[in-house]
Amino acid sequence: MSYILDLSLLLVFAKSLEWLFEKREIHPIIAHVLTGVILGPFVLGIVVPGEELKVLSEFGLIMMMLYTGLTSNFSAISINKFKATVVAFLGVAFSFMFGYGTVTFFGYGTATAIFVGAVLGNTAIEVTSGVIMRERVDRNVSSILMGAAFADDIMAVYLIGVITALSRGAFSPLDMLFLTVRIVVFIVAVLVFSELVFKRSRRINFLIRDLNTFFTFTLVLTFLLALLAEEAGLNRIIGAYLAGLTISRLRERKDPLIISRIKLNELIGELQVVLTEFFIPLFFIYVGLVFNPPVSEISLALIAALYMAAVLGKLLGCSLGMRLFRFDWNRSLMVGIGMGGRGSLELAILKFGLDTGLINQLIFASIVIVSMLTALTTPQFFKLYVRMVKRKA
Repeated sequence: MSYILDLSLLLVFAKSLEWLFEKREIHPIIAHVLTGVILGPFVLGIVVPGEELKVLSEFGLIMMMLYTGLTSNFSAISINKFKATVVAFLGVAFSFMFGYGTVTFFGYGTATAIFVGAVLGNTAIEVTSGVIMRERVDRNVSSILMGAAFADDIMAVYLIGVITALSRGAFSPLDMLFLTVRIVVFIVAVLVFSELVFKRSRRINFLIRDLNTFFTFTLVLTFLLALLAEEAGLNRIIGAYLAGLTISRLRERKDPLIISRIKLNELIGELQVVLTEFFIPLFFIYVGLVFNPPVSEISLALIAALYMAAVLGKLLGCSLGMRLFRFDWNRSLMVGIGMGGRGSLELAILKFGLDTGLINQLIFASIVIVSMLTALTTPQFFKLYVRMVKRKA
């Protein structure tokens, strides 16, 4: 029963640190990861990452992906959707190239370089939404930022599938082609299902009227799609994310009494407390617990290079995307800066890479630090740049 004591200690420490960080407008993910780093083997060694905590953290990861999907607005990219997709793609492409090149330069192999490039390619939608909420910006800028961050999530889902295949040795072009087809078919099938059932069908009403039934159905769909994703050769968190995204399409229904939106908001409200206060923090705490690189091997040069690759990849790629659509440099750079944050999904992919042996502790630790740095610095850079632009105007 010692894990109960460990769990209590970790949660109390994490929530206390989170409360202190909130006063400085620092993202709670950083507090959670630092809790594991401080109390885990790397610093104090009070808590050891045992099997019980690992199981809870994996369940927390599935619930986090469900919650991310539920809180995603599928119609967010309907405004400027083509522009947002192009901006997102260029941001991913530049970040991937910079990440791949950086890791290759430091002497790592192709599989590790591909993995790191994929990790750095994603943008944390929670960081992007946070910078938009804190700073009033042009509507075109905000819609492209949110749309591009959402498109990034879809691309990340694909990349997770590719990484899963890489971990199983599927390197040949034919294997990658079959994998791509399988991923596309799975994602399209789920999205078509969501379109027909959750957006258009009236038969879904009997499931959403009662909150208990709706909650149970949500969990069943989450685990079902997680299992189907694994059967398709993908990672189970893809299924969990798509389950949340599927249910989130209730927002798009033509409902004069807005009952669908009310019930969806009730479901998210009920889930929010138990997920954001217990299960989701547990995953990030566990990431901190397994953070244990040899101190003598930590490379500040590698961390600095990866940080520059992460920031410049989004800055150059997304800004170039904006310029292709004739936006001025002020708004282009605003989007490039706003897309620079990394967070929850990156850490989930990192944990998977460490477990499957695609990366070692040094790469894992370096990118964890880079993710936390971008989550810290992106809101500050965005705020300073927006205020500078407003002063000039």
